[in-house]
Amino acid sequence: MCAAFTPLARAERGGIASFALAGLAIAVIMPRWYLALRIKRRSRQALKELPDVLDLLTVSLEAGLGFDAALSKLVAKKEGALAAEFQRCLEEIRLGKTRREALLGVRERIELEEMKLLIGSILQAEKLGIGLVQVMRVQSQEVREQRKQRAEEAAMKAPIKMLFPLVLFIFPSLFIVLLGPALIQFIETFSK
Repeated sequence: MCAAFTPLARAERGGIASFALAGLAIAVIMPRWYLALRIKRRSRQALKELPDVLDLLTVSLEAGLGFDAALSKLVAKKEGALAAEFQRCLEEIRLGKTRREALLGVRERIELEEMKLLIGSILQAEKLGIGLVQVMRVQSQEVREQRKQRAEEAAMKAPIKMLFPLVLFIFPSLFIVLLGPALIQFIETFSK
């Protein structure tokens, strides 16, 4: 009988095939999961930076700088995800894209509702000829208000999140420390 048709050889081929399928599944799933994780982390970082970026842009515009110069000032003074995106936006403008196309690119790359509103407001103000200073001031106030609401929401969730560790770890040890000596005395009293 040929060795290739023995039950042991079939089991080895089955094991190799299952490992190959598992490896293929991991190769398909892991990069997407990793990219989604990185996108989420970058979006959180951009959300944290947004109020400060808006304040710097507003101050620069109020000082009399144009929008592109204000973005240049922002890129020079700040670091982070938003500064890098606006740096890319400025480079795209310098390479020949319109401001609208470059800002739409920023909106596509940063998947935040606040950024979509901000870029939409900037583009609409530019289209209608409204002063960007007023638009940026309003957007800055709205973003700060949303930030405050998120902080309050997180503060409201904190007691619920603390409840389970408290019940599982702290209360039992507290009962042992407080009731342990009383229990020992109780046992000694009734054992006599």
